[in-house]
Order: sequence, then C-alpha cells, then structure tokens
Amino acid sequence: MNLRVGQGYDIHPFAEGRRLMLGGVEIPHPRGLDGHSDADVLLHALGDALLGAAGLGDLGTHFPPSDPRWKGADSGDLLRRIVLEIKNEGWLVGNCDLTVIAEEPRLLPHRERIRARVAELLGVAPGAVGLKATTNERLGALGRAEGIAALAVVLLRRA
Repeated sequence: MNLRVGQGYDIHPFAEGRRLMLGGVEIPHPRGLDGHSDADVLLHALGDALLGAAGLGDLGTHFPPSDPRWKGADSGDLLRRIVLEIKNEGWLVGNCDLTVIAEEPRLLPHRERIRARVAELLGVAPGAVGLKATTNERLGALGRAEGIAALAVVLLRRA
C-alpha cells in the first residue's frame, strides 16, 4: 500500500511555573502544561499519529516518561526524530490535520506561527498543515480550563 493514515490524541493538565508550548511555539499564558517533557500536547498527538501510520508504535514506547533522558525534552526534537524514523522506513508526510481542544488560551493570534513551525518540523509546506481550535463548551475538565487536549490525523505516502 502506498498511503497510510494515522491518528493521535494527547491531553495534559495545566501547571503553574511552566511555559506553554503548542505546536513547537511558546504561547504567552500564565500556566503551562504538566508533563515529563515540555508537554507540547499538539506535537505529542502528531507524533503518535505519525508513529501509528508507519506501524512503529507510539510516543510512550519511543520516549518513555520513565527514561530520564526525556525529562524536559523539547517535543520539536522528539518530532524530528520521529520524522527521521518514518523516512528510514520509506514514508514521507503528505499532510496533517490538527485540532486543539481548550477553553484557553485563544489560538487564533498564534495559528500561522504554529502552522509554519509544524510544517518546518515535518518538512512539508505550511499548506499541508491544517490547524483548528475548539472549546469543550465548558463541559468536563477541559471545559473547566484544567488542561488542553489535541487530536491529529496524518497521511503518509511511500517515498
């Protein structure tokens, strides 16, 4: 088969004293996300989608939180490693479609910077990166602004 689709999901709670990273871009906000790495929920969902499409497992398998090497890791660096691994398996990224689910912060002012950064990390044109944001309509933990979740879908094509 010359095409493969992968999907990914991630969620992290907010934490005081951390910077907020989304899509490899630092977003001004009083709270960041809690996690072993920089907790970039968007890049984590994307990494899982890429690994899944290539049949290479998931983020936790490649970068386990039990491994101190990944403590505070830049998720952009992790994504670069994933892209290299899927290329070594004979796959290239066709496109991705990403959704951020959060009550805060507003992403519209940062949308194009995030798209450009994700495109750079994947080695694709910015037009191959779809990015949307939605709220959880004040329902549940996400609706109470306790954290951020992200969804990702990717299309891989044979190199």
